[in-house]
Amino acid sequence: MKDSHLTGATRRAFLGSAASAGALVAAGRRKFTKPLGAQLYTVREVMPKQPRETLKAIAAMGFRELEVGRADLSAHAPLFKEFKLRPVSSHFETALVTGDWREWGQNRPPKEYSWESALEEAQKAGLGYATVPYIRPKERGGLDYYRGFADKMNAAGERARAAGLKLCYHNHAFEFAAIDGIRPFDLLMERFDKANVGIEMDVFWISMAGEDPAAMLRKYRGRVPLVHLKDKLKGAPVRFAEDVPYETFRELGNGALDFPAILSAAEECGVEHYFVEQDRCPGDPLASMRISAEYLKNVRF
Repeated sequence: MKDSHLTGATRRAFLGSAASAGALVAAGRRKFTKPLGAQLYTVREVMPKQPRETLKAIAAMGFRELEVGRADLSAHAPLFKEFKLRPVSSHFETALVTGDWREWGQNRPPKEYSWESALEEAQKAGLGYATVPYIRPKERGGLDYYRGFADKMNAAGERARAAGLKLCYHNHAFEFAAIDGIRPFDLLMERFDKANVGIEMDVFWISMAGEDPAAMLRKYRGRVPLVHLKDKLKGAPVRFAEDVPYETFRELGNGALDFPAILSAAEECGVEHYFVEQDRCPGDPLASMRISAEYLKNVRF
């Protein structure tokens, strides 16, 4: 009986210690404290019709930072200021770096607009980052294409750094489809000059390519100042093309991605700005943005 009593006491002490340790761990979990950032691509269909109402709603959700398109910089600057929304990054046309406008049609700036023009505009707007967002399918080539693209990015990034800006490249999933046994993403990361070119990591597309976003952030610690945050439908298969079903894009917390792990890795690895983006929304894009904003306000990691 005595041994049994001691065993019970030991068990109770162990459970009490475990509960206390669990409480300490829970109490130590972090809140997301970085400024909420919004990528205006999410609201691209409503912004042209109702820019004031859209930006007012975004500010009311608690967003404080923006990533914008080049055309937004001059068109909506007064509204950004009115609603205390600070643009910190802008996407600029890839052809400003590569010189290849064949696939851009009418969606291009005036011919006299150059990469230097973009940097001047970014400086004037007070941005910290200029981002190249996408290589169009018909622009892509073999491994030599990506080698040349990296070299052009390095040169553009050197000019950006001289202007007080950081050039970043935004990934999708196509860069992970191997060509002759080599993934373009790996080639780019090997060839990009760390001092002049960073990555804007889109965690959705990293996951679509079959990679773990948290592991990828740690692999490239210190080289990812910007992230795009969006969730992915549970069970979505690996896919390298961009034409995924619309329902694959989900609000934060409504999909398969482990955002506590992603945010923990991002904080650990030097991410500076976080932008909520959803390429496709099931209905009102502002409603989707609100769900993601509330998730970030309440998540613990």
